[in-house]
Amino acid sequence: MKKGIMIQGTMSGAGKSMLVTALCRYYKRKGIKVCPFKSQNMALNSFVTPEGAEIGRAQAAQAEAAGIFPEARMNPILLKPNSNVGSQVIFMGEVLGNYPAAEYYEMKKDLLPKVVEAYHSLEEEYELILTEGAGSPAEINLRDNDLVNMGLAEALDLPVILVADIDPGGVFAQIYGTLALLSEAERRRVKAYVINRFRGDEALLMPGINQLNERLRELPGCEEIRCLGILPYEKLELDPEDSLSHLWKKKSHNRSLDIAIVRLPHISNVTDFLPLEDQPALGYRFVEKTEEMAHPDLIVLPGTKNTMQDLHWLKESGLSDCIIKLNQREDTPVLGVCGGYQMLGVEVQDPLGVEVPESDDQRENPSCETKSEYSRIEKGLGLLPITTILEKEKRTCTVDDVCDMGALGKLPLQGYEIHMGKSDPPLRECCRDNVFGTYVHGLFDNGLLTAAFVNYLSKGTITPPQAVSRMEKKMEIYHQLADMVEEHLDMEFLETLREKNE
Repeated sequence: MKKGIMIQGTMSGAGKSMLVTALCRYYKRKGIKVCPFKSQNMALNSFVTPEGAEIGRAQAAQAEAAGIFPEARMNPILLKPNSNVGSQVIFMGEVLGNYPAAEYYEMKKDLLPKVVEAYHSLEEEYELILTEGAGSPAEINLRDNDLVNMGLAEALDLPVILVADIDPGGVFAQIYGTLALLSEAERRRVKAYVINRFRGDEALLMPGINQLNERLRELPGCEEIRCLGILPYEKLELDPEDSLSHLWKKKSHNRSLDIAIVRLPHISNVTDFLPLEDQPALGYRFVEKTEEMAHPDLIVLPGTKNTMQDLHWLKESGLSDCIIKLNQREDTPVLGVCGGYQMLGVEVQDPLGVEVPESDDQRENPSCETKSEYSRIEKGLGLLPITTILEKEKRTCTVDDVCDMGALGKLPLQGYEIHMGKSDPPLRECCRDNVFGTYVHGLFDNGLLTAAFVNYLSKGTITPPQAVSRMEKKMEIYHQLADMVEEHLDMEFLETLREKNE
């Protein structure tokens, strides 16, 4: 039997996903059959597997790095927040339903055995499983029903590597504080730590590492913990796991064409727009207010986890009127993707309460203070002739087709659908004049549609560059990450953890 390794972090964003991805490619190059695993993921950037299962995008990328097809067993539980206190719960790629946080917390003890079963089924097919934690194991308020950090490490008997991010500062406090809050038994599982995103002279960091190791030896269970290595700060960007990542804050400057992407409150799958960075002519920015819109060359309404509420917000903020005015008076093209596509239509209806549920209190007392301000029917922007009715069954499928994109011409459209509504007429894409809508995520990944937009938006004044495959670029990044860990981490020590001693 081969033993797996678990990667945990001192906080969200410390670099767990990056390290698992890098190690997947490293071991793939070594000829070891490796696969990723994350029992529970909370993310609005999801991915649809070839079988039509919905999983976290990070695990899909890790599977790509490992040279295997992503599947639901690699991410048994996916939480997609649809309010401040609740999420849609997806188990083994299929929707279980919408649950408030407290109710889901109680469900976890029943889900843990199923998560363990999924892991053991992967053990039968792979030599090594790299398991990723979530958030921080020091979230002691969640320890009782934990199925993603130390609770899972205990259930699967896994050694743990702890990742800390030095870039925001306080890296020594991150490591020491995390370990101090664990029990002695949990601390004994942590075999080493990694300092991530370091910029500067490592010699200046070593005195701090030596002092940290001395203090850790005073903590029962940390006597043998070591620094596995220091990873440098690299601008090797993987697809962000969450739509609330730093990506939306970025702006592409000094580009010929300006794309304004509306940052909806429940924005999802912003990874659709990462390939735009690969085209030198295209610059994009995220807008939340009418005064930020200005006069872009293209307006994009992206995907959303809550079409109804975000459409209501779009109208309340004045952005809907702004978009309609720019489109009709200034001939500004508009693109809607998934939920954004639904918003461009005549109307969105939610008769079953898929996104706008009504509590018992609201039904008994219409004037209840908790009554939702959102209607079950929202008028759309009216820029496309479709009407959408939300249904409880989610549509998830991959797409590989040639589609008529109106003024853009007939183009290959490759990607995946993932949405809760059906539109009438039932069109995967609908284009009218300078308004484009589609249900397909990942539409820019093959580069051909991006090049077509460059030609269309510039009216032929800019020569579209050669189409760039997003997958080819990602493969280059996976190799660079593998090179980085091979150079900077103690891979011989990791190898000792890989073998399970009977």
